[in-house]
Order: sequence, then structure tokens, then C-alpha cells
Amino acid sequence: MQVEATQLEQHRAVLVGHCYRMLGSSSDADDAVQETLVRAWRASDGFDGRSSVKTWLYRIATNVCLDAISARRSRMRPVDERPAGKIGDALETRSHGDWIEPISDERVVPDDASPAARLALKQSVRLAFIAALQKLPAKQRAALLLTDVLGFSAAEAATSLELSTASLNSALQRARATLAESQQAATLSVAPLSPEQQELVDNYVAAFERYDVDALQSLLKRDANLSMPPFAFWLQGADDIRAWMLGPGCGCRGSKVVRVSACGQPAFAQYRPDAVGGYRAWAIVVLELDGDKVASITSFLDVERLFPHFGLALTA
Repeated sequence: MQVEATQLEQHRAVLVGHCYRMLGSSSDADDAVQETLVRAWRASDGFDGRSSVKTWLYRIATNVCLDAISARRSRMRPVDERPAGKIGDALETRSHGDWIEPISDERVVPDDASPAARLALKQSVRLAFIAALQKLPAKQRAALLLTDVLGFSAAEAATSLELSTASLNSALQRARATLAESQQAATLSVAPLSPEQQELVDNYVAAFERYDVDALQSLLKRDANLSMPPFAFWLQGADDIRAWMLGPGCGCRGSKVVRVSACGQPAFAQYRPDAVGGYRAWAIVVLELDGDKVASITSFLDVERLFPHFGLALTA
């Protein structure tokens, strides 16, 4: 049964989402999807039609990701790697390949997705969930995603991973137990932001544009954290975050902000004032909320890689 190239390409968005969940990186996900489509095209004459094209592609993509995972360490977030630092600590820069990257929501949601499907897909790429997934062994990660996110039966997932059904169920049980113990709220919630949370985000962005640090602090949880990959350094506590913003981080004063949606969460692109005029890209900032407060601020500073991913220029 011949599969046309257009049939393969129409599944790109959901494949990007799947590969991102497996790999924790938007750039790695793009590479994995391209390899998936190449493999699928080469094998298209042998597609027997016993499953849907989408299911067949997910199987190929999963194995592409397993190959990629075997070649490198899993990505993480600074908050998962070491204790919180203190202002004045050395800012150790690590390779971009060590850290989880954000992904644009528009990259993982097909244009024809229903409102419910759009929400579920966005929630499945939340930073906390992605971070928790990266702690799982590769086949446990794949088993959980195939069954709990993509809806494969245990038999289908076992076939995809070349496991017995008993081994698949064992891997799935261990993966679920690990996530249940995680402190990172790894369950899949499909609740949109409440009106109060949307107001919280609006107030945060407005206060950041004014660089009203007192107002920003009032919107943070007392134990909120701030991280800035590729720096390994991170801070915890609203007081320390305030001190950072007024001290080493004061260069953010006067920044220009462009609202984006990343990892199913409120986010914005930050452009800092440039000494030669105008503004230059500084960070993709993702906010994680807990009730009526901001619990986490992650400023991803790898702008050369990330701003084009979000369709953004490097200057403004």
C-alpha cells in the first residue's frame, strides 16, 4: 500500500509534539521528525494498512527518539540538577544540550484540532511534565507516552517497543509510580487558565514592562523559583528573586515584551534595550502558575536557537 508524501506531512505537528515529549528539546524534536518522515517515505511501499498512517508514524518516531536518547544524556532543568544558589554565586554556563528547551504551542497543535484536542495537546507539553518524563528510562518514557498520552493499547505499545505485553505493563507501572512520586505535578491536567489566572498573567507582564519589582514580587509565591538556562544557577524565594531583579538582573529594566504561548503555559519573548539603539532578543520567559500566584519563572536565554523557532526576529 503506497503512502503519499502529503499523507505523511499532514501529521508533522503531532509528531513534533510526541518527539518533544520524548526528547525535551524543540530542536531535537524537529530533527527526529525529519528522520521519521524520511524513514517512513523509504518504507512506504511496505505499509500494510493494518494500522492507521498516524499510528505507524508514531511507531517510527518512537524508535527514532529511542535511538537519539541512547546517544546522549537526558535533558533537565536547572532546578532539578542542584540546590538553589545565592546572589553572587558564579554563573556557570552549560551546553544548551544539557537543558530542556521550550516549544511553541503552535508547533504541536494541528490546524484542524478541536478545542478540546488543542487544550490536551498543549497541556501535554508543560515544562513540569516534560521535566518529569526526562527522568524516566527511555522505554518507560515511551511506554507511558504511547499508552497514556497517545491512547495505544498495551498490545500496540508492546509491539512498537518490541516488548512482551507483560514487560510493557511492568514498564508502564514503574513509569506511573515514578511520576506519582514526583514533586513536579506531572499529572496531565486539561484545565485552561481561570479568569483570575489570566488576570494574574496580564498583571505580571504589565508589571515587568514597567519593571515594577515590588508589584512583581507580590505576584510570586514565597518559594517561587527563577532559572535562566543555559546557566546552571537558579534562585528560590520571592525575596531573592526581587533582589536579583534589582541587582544583577537590572539590565532587564525597560525591556520590550511580545506575548507568546510556550509549553502550554503563559510565556513572552523579552527584548532588552540595546546600547546602540533598539532592542535585542534576550529570553523566552515561561511562567508556571500555582493557584493565584506565579510559582516558577524560566528565562531561556538561547535566543539564536529559540527566537526563530517562535517565528521571532532577533532585534526589535
